[in-house]
Amino acid sequence: MTETDFDVLIIGAGISGIGAACHLVRSGSGKTYAVLERRAAVGGTWDLFRYPGIRSDSDMLTFGFGFRPWNGTKVLADGSSIKRYVAETAEEYGVSEHIRFGHQVTKASWSTADGRWTVDVLVDGRPETYTSRFLVGATGYYDYDQGHRPVFPGEEDFAGQVVHPQFWPADLDHTGKRVVVIGSGATAITLVPTMAPAAEHVTMLQRSPSYVMTVPATDPVASPLAKVGVPAGLIYRSGRIRNILLQQAVYKLCRTQPALARKVLLRAVRAQVGPDVDMKHFSPSYDPWDERLCVVPNGDLFRALRRGEASIVTDHIDTFTETGIRTRSGEEIPADIVVVATGLKIQLMGGAELEVDGERIDTHDRLLYKGVLLEGVPNAMYVIGYTNASWTLKADLASEYFCRLIQHMDEHGHTKVVAVADDDDRTEVSVMGDSMRSGYIQRGDAVMPRQGRRAPWLIRNDYLRDAPLLRRGRVAEPALQFTTDRSDALTGASR
Repeated sequence: MTETDFDVLIIGAGISGIGAACHLVRSGSGKTYAVLERRAAVGGTWDLFRYPGIRSDSDMLTFGFGFRPWNGTKVLADGSSIKRYVAETAEEYGVSEHIRFGHQVTKASWSTADGRWTVDVLVDGRPETYTSRFLVGATGYYDYDQGHRPVFPGEEDFAGQVVHPQFWPADLDHTGKRVVVIGSGATAITLVPTMAPAAEHVTMLQRSPSYVMTVPATDPVASPLAKVGVPAGLIYRSGRIRNILLQQAVYKLCRTQPALARKVLLRAVRAQVGPDVDMKHFSPSYDPWDERLCVVPNGDLFRALRRGEASIVTDHIDTFTETGIRTRSGEEIPADIVVVATGLKIQLMGGAELEVDGERIDTHDRLLYKGVLLEGVPNAMYVIGYTNASWTLKADLASEYFCRLIQHMDEHGHTKVVAVADDDDRTEVSVMGDSMRSGYIQRGDAVMPRQGRRAPWLIRNDYLRDAPLLRRGRVAEPALQFTTDRSDALTGASR
């Protein structure tokens, strides 16, 4: 008979879920656990997305797990390499044998009377039930079933093929074809230089520009150090610290001195695109880091533009035609293939319902304690990575903190913990912040938790501040209420 009762259930076998499981193993708690994954393989986002050139938009020294160094030389790794790295990490820590593939979680319900979570799952259409003392939501915040897909006028008249990057056809051949990529975000700027060499021509059609910054394709420091015999571990640790500091420095420059940051970013673009490309295509109307910066390895996008393999049109779509797209200004862009890189939809818990003692939880109305625990939801962690740095930096910290919390509960005989906020802690600001204006973040505001006016409810998105607090800070705090037994007698937050 398949075991269905565990100490910890982890939903999702992507980089967050595998990381959480590995931290649980590393903590030495001896807790039983299972990872429930709806897909047939590990990797999450890196298993779902298969479009040409898919890669990380964060450097791998910080996007990789802190406990298992990324040893590749690429600064931005391709999707298949990241998926392999996640799978190898799961194997190394013995997590693979704890993963239940093809398990789609539809509902998670906490019972105070039972002191446990009941998780409803579909397996090949058949309902199954799992139970656990703790729950970890490690599904990220993308809707895997739907991308953001505007319907454009005249699409039905277009004689070519329209595809969304989230659902890339395995047999799509763009060789010798005229391709239009609609969008200006990370996906679009990855697709354009990747598709350009084989296509007849690729046009990036954007409604508004994004800030684009070049990063080295390979680490410019690691290789020279390795050649002179510096130990690999030291190279990794120093490089990781360096890149964390660089991420923070760039972000803080953009937020505190936006005019200077804009000048630096645009000057760098001008130096790479050459005199023949109009800078209006790279000059956003907003300040740097109002939306996430787009990064390109060795300026591959700019190289495709200089060679004439690709071009950019900044305009609004008037209508699709039989042979392409007509813009509002009247320009006709011929196309055989249109890639609608228009973004992602946001959802939490992979779309599963969340209940506490029969009450359905609306995540939009709840605060997030230390960016880890959802207010009013007992014995549960939700992993949300950084928006201004590598996702995994925060995912690692969240999992380390959750393991410390479990250890604290064991040491003090607690069976339940719940974060409780006061009314004056509340704001209407999403955990994603009020300054980020990216489309997917704005669309996701309806489901994302809120953040508070002050710590521990205020989300700072600052690794250098978060690391000591989550790794070594006091676990028992007034905002956490602990229960010693299933009679629900409150012990308070003393340690």
